[in-house]
Amino acid sequence: MTNEILKVPKKLKPVTLWVHPEGRVRGSLYLREQSPDHAGPEQPLEVLNQCTPFVVIKREEPDELRFYNMRSIIRVEYEEEGEPAADIPRQRCQMQMMDGSFISGAIREQLPPARARLLDYLNRTDECFIKMHMDEGIIYLINKAYIIHVHVDDAVDDAS
Repeated sequence: MTNEILKVPKKLKPVTLWVHPEGRVRGSLYLREQSPDHAGPEQPLEVLNQCTPFVVIKREEPDELRFYNMRSIIRVEYEEEGEPAADIPRQRCQMQMMDGSFISGAIREQLPPARARLLDYLNRTDECFIKMHMDEGIIYLINKAYIIHVHVDDAVDDAS
């Protein structure tokens, strides 16, 4: 019996991590070609919200594998593939992070009607990272432990 039978098919997704205290790290996440939770490929948010203390990052320079502690990852950035569904509600907001930076973007999540507020999304205890859509087509996956406060943008979002 070979180990090939035990391997789960995965693809590399280029990402930029902001890690405390290391700073910016460029590499790739390993994503399953088929998500165990839904139709289609696994998404970076699924990998970060698993109940595992470490995530594998494939670095190119230097060429190596690193295992990063999830608690030290402040955020992960990557380019959005395709267009987000137009029928998903969008809540614009700004977050102040522990390092003093401000992140402005939109939360776009299909939430249950009884728990559809931004506060409900932030208070989900089953996920450590949240997904924020930036105006430039970039996705930020933000570690909730590094958020100081969130300010809801009351301006009308004409794209939704």
